[in-house]
Amino acid sequence: MKPITLLSILLLFTPLLQAQTAEEKGLAIAVEADKRNQGWKDQATRSKMILRNKQGEESLRQMHGKALEVMNDGDKTLIVFDSPRDVKGTAFLSYTHIMKPDDQWLYLPALKRVKRISSSSKSGPFMGSEFSYEDISSQEVPKYRYRYIRDDVIDARPVFVVERFPQYRRSGYTKMVTFIDKAMYQPLKIDYYDRKKRLLKTLTQHDFKQYLSKYWRPSRMEMVNHQNGKSTSLIWESYKFNNGFTDRDFDRSSLKRAR
Repeated sequence: MKPITLLSILLLFTPLLQAQTAEEKGLAIAVEADKRNQGWKDQATRSKMILRNKQGEESLRQMHGKALEVMNDGDKTLIVFDSPRDVKGTAFLSYTHIMKPDDQWLYLPALKRVKRISSSSKSGPFMGSEFSYEDISSQEVPKYRYRYIRDDVIDARPVFVVERFPQYRRSGYTKMVTFIDKAMYQPLKIDYYDRKKRLLKTLTQHDFKQYLSKYWRPSRMEMVNHQNGKSTSLIWESYKFNNGFTDRDFDRSSLKRAR
């Protein structure tokens, strides 16, 4: 009998490694990206949103927000608009879920009431931007099917190209093509395809910074709508972690008291 060597063991398992399907590899990449972004607990942010119409005219909105990591479910997020005056005090609350529809509410100060966002409305624009309510939810792994397409390079950075197919009802998309940085495991670019399988939007993320020596966050996000010619920039001015937030900071009554 021939002696068992490291080389023979590797040769034994090589067919199994080669047999990994495009779906299995795509899922493995998504799981690794999710794993690397676990454990941040909570974060507070300040940001600004720049809306551009087809003619390039701009309008500016200032916001602050907070998020709470929820283990074994999706994250909780609260966003409050600080300016301009016509949207000041408007607050958005989201509970992302893994297997059931997300819960989302919008507080409208002019009406002094909380409006629940129905599942049929989540593909609509968030506060007039080119981001939808669906886009600003946390992207939980089980909500999609995956398929690895190829390796590529964006801005001299090696990336995985992976298709994501939404598995939840009433998604505004048939698929997203995601370009995931191999070092950070963060998306540098996402192409969104509408329900008619046409390219609808492209998101690019820029100027990543690392926090707590582990977590990568973009400083700027650009969403371009190819069908209507509009675009939206999200510029993140600050991130702060370990704020001690609890579920109470994200209950429905927090919408009305948000400042």
